[in-house]
Amino acid sequence: MAKNFKQLFDKMSPETQARSKAKTKQLLAELPLQELRHALDLTQQQLADQLDMNQASLSKMEQRTDMLLSTLRRYLNAMGADLELKAKFSNGEEVIITQFEGLQKTGGTR
Repeated sequence: MAKNFKQLFDKMSPETQARSKAKTKQLLAELPLQELRHALDLTQQQLADQLDMNQASLSKMEQRTDMLLSTLRRYLNAMGADLELKAKFSNGEEVIITQFEGLQKTGGTR
């Protein structure tokens, strides 16, 4: 018989619970586009409607490994998110790249 996850989780040691929560947070912080859409309970058709495109085009976009930043920003904006581009250096320094912020403000998609 299957057990409720909450019941199993409650039986775990506090250390195991903490590791499980940390792993869950990490997995949710690193998602492909289609999994992010699923996590937000959006269908391809719902998102395609918001982007004024057909579902097949959205499906192809989600499978791409290379796309314009403006396309990615538009996709994320339709889900209620903003795109932040960050450079991470080997010494631990991080720099937010601001050159492309105007795309969101002007509504450009090319």
